[in-house]
Amino acid sequence: MVPRGHVATYGQIARALGAPRAARTVGWALRALPAGHRVPWQRIVNAQGAISLAQGAGGAEVQRALLEEEGIVFDDEGRIDLVRFGWAGPDVAEQAELFGQDGGVGADCAEQ
Repeated sequence: MVPRGHVATYGQIARALGAPRAARTVGWALRALPAGHRVPWQRIVNAQGAISLAQGAGGAEVQRALLEEEGIVFDDEGRIDLVRFGWAGPDVAEQAELFGQDGGVGADCAEQ
């Protein structure tokens, strides 16, 4: 999970899941989250460090407010400095725990 005060890109999450070309799918999955979920969706931004949600519909404003509450700073163009606030990604042990030793399928699925 992307820690508080950091952001990751859609592409970065796709690569961590073993699907480097699935950045858009990550976005679709985040938009499909049910109400009441606990996924920190606001911490995922585009490769330029900007919010990809449309302005005016409320989502982009909510995302920015949530990130600012975590101490993330936006520049004058609405971008986040990914060098300063970007997440380095899960360590090997964390990724193995999340996805199983096989790197994505999961131990239970791999046995079947």
